[in-house]
Amino acid sequence: MSQLKICEEAKKLKIPEWIRPTPFLTVDGIIKIFNPTFSGIVLIKRKNPPFGYALPGGFVDYGESAEEALIREMKEETNLDIKIEKLLGVYSNPNRDPRVHTASCVFICKASKLPRAGDDAKEVMLIKLEDIPWNKLVFDHRKILEDFLKSF
Repeated sequence: MSQLKICEEAKKLKIPEWIRPTPFLTVDGIIKIFNPTFSGIVLIKRKNPPFGYALPGGFVDYGESAEEALIREMKEETNLDIKIEKLLGVYSNPNRDPRVHTASCVFICKASKLPRAGDDAKEVMLIKLEDIPWNKLVFDHRKILEDFLKSF
């Protein structure tokens, strides 16, 4: 059942708003690689649906801060130890993820080593900004990367 239908059913059943479903919190990381100068950003090729290229990221676990989740997810998917530079923004379009409504905190980070695939990343790659595969990006990562390039 979709998140919207769940909310509609909750209203019909007169379930108080404070216990109705809310979007799941996620994190995404734009990892800039400096080796020693700027070499590009990290993208993963997903091995689980939706298939395509994405920024590394994932769900925030209960009891975990968004920043802790980001550091964990970046390590799990890319084997990189990252340094968070800043928050790019929060992306919360209900249709951004076809699986469930998510709200994602997107951080800009940096690392100095080359990535290696792990967790649900089928492949991980270092991409030059001019080589971003715009038409193969999943979720709303095209919009996120467009916003990143405006701020770069």
